[in-house]
Amino acid sequence: MNKIINPVTQVDQSFYFIIGFSFVFLFIITFVMIFFVVRYRRSKNPEPADIRGNLFLEIAWVIIPTFIALSMFVSGWESYTGLRNVPKNTMEISVIGQSFSWIFIYPNGKETENLLVVPEKKPVKLNITSDDVLHSLYIPAFRIKVDAVNGMNTYAWFLPEEIGEYDFQCAEFCGSDHAEMVGILQVVTQEEYEQWLEEEDDW
Repeated sequence: MNKIINPVTQVDQSFYFIIGFSFVFLFIITFVMIFFVVRYRRSKNPEPADIRGNLFLEIAWVIIPTFIALSMFVSGWESYTGLRNVPKNTMEISVIGQSFSWIFIYPNGKETENLLVVPEKKPVKLNITSDDVLHSLYIPAFRIKVDAVNGMNTYAWFLPEEIGEYDFQCAEFCGSDHAEMVGILQVVTQEEYEQWLEEEDDW
């Protein structure tokens, strides 16, 4: 069985890669700028030099930025496809956004409101839609932000590796009580999940 790569890891790696490159070039450009201000100031060089036709510099400032941009694209693309490529045998849960709450429908037909319960270490696919206006399901801990659109089916998946509680909310202004459209994602053991799934009352 192939090991499932958690898309959270891919997203974080891409973020650190891009931020790292940005900081490195911030320091390099700042250093070079200060060096040129000091080294080539007017008191030392009253006659400015006009450099033209330097083939090495022209190639360098085309090749280097192109390489950086492509490497950032590849990193971002890998994290994006990681979020979109759902593993096989993934548990599916239907999600309906409505003003102003989230409804979750489980494989056995059980429904919860603003409470999502999933077993640990098992990939979960969320099939998302809206009952009315535009909403957006945002689960920061799993790097998920997907619009819920009336008449359209979208999806997201995640791999809950650690037991615990995580916040989620609507990230698209959807009306007067938008700020109240929040909920809790509970990651529990497989045994606790199966027991909860058969209970009539929600936690």
